[in-house]
Amino acid sequence: MITSAQLRAARALLGLDQRHLAELSELSVPTIQRMEASDGVIRGNVDSLMKLIGALDRAGIELIGDNALSQGGGRGIRLKTVHAPDPRQGKRP
Repeated sequence: MITSAQLRAARALLGLDQRHLAELSELSVPTIQRMEASDGVIRGNVDSLMKLIGALDRAGIELIGDNALSQGGGRGIRLKTVHAPDPRQGKRP
């Protein structure tokens, strides 16, 4: 499974635009756009999802599910389930 947020983050980490990701995954640009516009987990054709995940994997992206450990040794980020305070609100004494 992959969420739309993971897809957008993966594309940003790789420095790819939607067109380039579409080429790498052998999908159309409108398909990538629909996937990124999804709410939460991306739903769709299993073949399309497998092409997308395969392309991301070949490009060096490791998808990490909820409560899963990362086996990779590269750098990355992970979204916490509890969000940090808004840094724009300043520090409190």
